[in-house]
Amino acid sequence: MSKTFLFLLFILFQFNTALYAWIYPEHRDITVRAVEELTPENRIALDKIWLDARKGHEKRLTESIIDVTQTVKPRQLDFGAWPAIAGDHSCSPENMLDEILNTDWILKVADIAAQLKIDIKKSKTRSEHINSIRDSDIKFQRADPMYATRAGSNNSHFLLERLDPEIDGYQYAFSCLREGAPLNALGVYTFFHISALKKAAALNNNDLSAEDRSALSLSALADEAFAIHFLEDAFAAGHVAGTWGDASQRKGTHDYYNEKGLEITTWEGKHIVMMGDAYLRPQDMEVTAEAVRKSLIQFISVADSTIHINFSGLDDPSLKRPNGFNTCTNDFMPIIKIEDKKLKTFITDVLITTPMPGLATGIGELPRFRSELGIFIGVVSALHGVTVNGGFGMMQNEPGAIGGIDIGIRFGVGLEGVLNRSGDGLIFIDAGWRQDGSSSMKWGDSPDLLEGGQITSAIPGRDAVITRFRVPFWLIPGDLIILTPILSLISPKALTNIGVQAVNGGLIPWQTGIATPIGRFQFIAGREIGITFYGIGKDKDVLIVPGDDGSNSETTLNSYKSLQLDFPIIEYRPFRTFSLDQSSSLVIQLRIGVDIPRSNKVLVPIDAETPELKSIWYMELAFAFDWRQYIK
Repeated sequence: MSKTFLFLLFILFQFNTALYAWIYPEHRDITVRAVEELTPENRIALDKIWLDARKGHEKRLTESIIDVTQTVKPRQLDFGAWPAIAGDHSCSPENMLDEILNTDWILKVADIAAQLKIDIKKSKTRSEHINSIRDSDIKFQRADPMYATRAGSNNSHFLLERLDPEIDGYQYAFSCLREGAPLNALGVYTFFHISALKKAAALNNNDLSAEDRSALSLSALADEAFAIHFLEDAFAAGHVAGTWGDASQRKGTHDYYNEKGLEITTWEGKHIVMMGDAYLRPQDMEVTAEAVRKSLIQFISVADSTIHINFSGLDDPSLKRPNGFNTCTNDFMPIIKIEDKKLKTFITDVLITTPMPGLATGIGELPRFRSELGIFIGVVSALHGVTVNGGFGMMQNEPGAIGGIDIGIRFGVGLEGVLNRSGDGLIFIDAGWRQDGSSSMKWGDSPDLLEGGQITSAIPGRDAVITRFRVPFWLIPGDLIILTPILSLISPKALTNIGVQAVNGGLIPWQTGIATPIGRFQFIAGREIGITFYGIGKDKDVLIVPGDDGSNSETTLNSYKSLQLDFPIIEYRPFRTFSLDQSSSLVIQLRIGVDIPRSNKVLVPIDAETPELKSIWYMELAFAFDWRQYIK
């Protein structure tokens, strides 16, 4: 059991670094805008390449290179959709093109994205905005099982940090493009853009057959679209702020600046404010589309011979296939061949329009923010009020109330927000102490008992040892604990998909968090259980059990122990406050439970028959303060 639990933590912890930039509809809008801004001559040239590429794929690809009327349930995809699919829903141009031309699920992705655009536009509050993203991410994960984990192994969608505040654009570009550098947005863009330019140059061969020209055009457009995705990513605020720090800091910083915005300076000296993923404004789109337009103009100029760049191997048959370099499984930059000085100028003209990234950790770094990701140790204190259906005695049926306090130490893993801020992958175990006050109802019906205080209560005050567990589940409570060791051997991919769904509400997703203007609500039945052990301390728990006059049974003083189980049903959290290493939040839970008596023994009278005790059912409202210290 313990090995399964630890392995489950390890599997789920893999999901915490999957961070993308602009969401699908934003990528598509940026690309469409860039194409719209082309001069008529360039647009005609690009349309010609598209028409050649479309031959044999007319059922899947739109007649025009962009379709500004496209909305939900599309039957075809335009070029604007390609950069949106690149990187986030595919790992290479080759993979992307295969999905675009040969799969049905990619049309479902396009449909979900179109609906997301509509929902965001309709959103009037922050909570409605968050819920729109939540709903779409769950649908994306169902349509594309690799969605949450595709970008988890590297930071290819981010800019490399600046190590020196005085570094110039050329030095920074070299650090991004050199072989062996960590995969990064500008490096990946440049690699695929050069690949696209080489194929565009090969289109100048007048001896190409119609079939070869179509294949080469398709391959060139695929490489360029894939490159454009990462160029667009370079402008998202959360991706400019930087990727350094642990996973929780990367995620928290990414989310904060995307929503709040960031003042940036481009390498050519422009000062602008940019937003990020899911918060694209018209001005953000114009700035990003201008860089994309420059990239497309270069592609078009090489393809129609307006500009000639020397490339070797233009007759290589492999050019008819899209580039197969996998950005999901590779961590470091491949070799980038720049064979012509004009190519250096091309690359520079685009890269100088991109933002200067933030400085690395140290003096002058941008403030960092933490999300709920990572291993933590914490303290939880709680006030709770309970309404019970009676006492433990068979004749004690008067309902009442009990109040108490808890304090405990918590150890766990935070995985909230794997896909979005509505996720809940929280896993923990608590150990602590509870002190209950006496019950409001008395052990008997006599009015005189009201004057007796705790002594005459049906359930006198008592203390207990408590423990609490929380684990997300996929379909039924506890299923991940059983499925993890099995699927890790049979199908790790299936385990990954199940794990992602579990931390985002489950297969149905009825346990997904719902954002509101006052905080987040979540239905959590089956995710958490509390176990309280009463009567195991040095002092015995005792209570008076009234006799039944009808059966001549005696009133007795009994010692007893009990085992209490509580099951939280609904949870409310106000929006949380984060710092660099710690987090704290108020948690309010509505729970149901049962208190099961055991080890019942008569103390007085000694020779009395031991009365039977019954279980008590109750409802509880708990107010907990949850403080966590994350372990780096």
